[in-house]
Parts: sequence; structure tokens; C-alpha cells
Amino acid sequence: MPPPPPARTITEQAWTPFATAGGVTLVHPATRVERVGFHQSNHDGARQLDVLATAVSPVTLEGRSRPTSSRTAADVVVDPVAEIRSPVTGRVVRSGTYVLYCDYSDDYLVVEPDQHPGWEVKLLHIDGVRVDPGERVVAGETVVAPRATQLPFESQVDEVSGFQPAWPHVHIEVVDPTIPDQPSPGGGCD
Repeated sequence: MPPPPPARTITEQAWTPFATAGGVTLVHPATRVERVGFHQSNHDGARQLDVLATAVSPVTLEGRSRPTSSRTAADVVVDPVAEIRSPVTGRVVRSGTYVLYCDYSDDYLVVEPDQHPGWEVKLLHIDGVRVDPGERVVAGETVVAPRATQLPFESQVDEVSGFQPAWPHVHIEVVDPTIPDQPSPGGGCD
């Protein structure tokens, strides 16, 4: 008989910081976090994230053939029932729903951080945004969504977790919007 699979390792933390970029400090967006997977952003203005010692089980994922650095985005794997709080203090710029990979409905939130006015902290894969443009949010305090979106496909960060069922993740990146973004040819859809 094969040995039982290892137990899922969860870190319960009180909104500890996991990365910084250009003076902007990001905190884990949930109380129960399994891992932070850093990867290449799809946005040319995304800033390199410096991993902090308090990041939960950080790993840098394989490249995605994008023109950005290896840690310009983070997928924070969270408990599926955990509420999502703002990873940064600032003002909500926009929020709503978009179509992910041309097929899946997903919610997003963009916050202008107090620590670097003019930049944007983007959150993707959150379900049911609870804040509106113009509202102030406080890192680790303001609930921005009741949960992360459970995507209907395997994500790159799921491959390094190895646990089934995979927990959802919140995608977070810090973007300098003055750097023009070169969209994918064809808009990214086939």
C-alpha cells in the first residue's frame, strides 16, 4: 500500500507582507495561505517584486515567454473559504468583471497605492468585488471580496502545489501605467 499523501501545509498569518516593489509593500490577501508563486506578468509596466522573508512558501515559477521579469506577478494560493482583503492601502481606481483567456468570467480590482501614487496594484481571480471606485482600502483590513475565484482549469501555481483539489489563488501585481503595454497579437484569443 502506498504511503498517504503529505498533509497540505497552511500558514495562518495576520496579513504579513510578502513582497515589495518600488516602495509598495504587499500583504498576503487572506488569513490562510498555502504558497506564493511568483511569475512573469503579461503587462509590460509590471514591476519586479522583491520577495520578503515573511512570504508563505515562495517559489518562482518557470518563465511564460513574456517580455517581463521573472517576478512581476504573484499568485497567492489561499483557502477557498477565506475572505480576500486588500493587499495594500490606497484608493480603488476601478473594479469589475472581465473575460479571462477568452472563455471565463473573472473579477478584478485595481488600487492606487498610497506608497506610490500613480502606480496600480492589480488583483485578479477574486469572486464578488465588494468595493467601488473612489473607496479607500486598508491593507489587511478592508474586505474586497468574499473569496478567491476557483478557476475551472489547472494553473501554473497548481503544478507546484501537488494537492488535490487545488486551492484558488489571487493574482497580484504592481504596475507603472506610464509604461505602455503591448497587447498580445490578436488580443490573446485564437
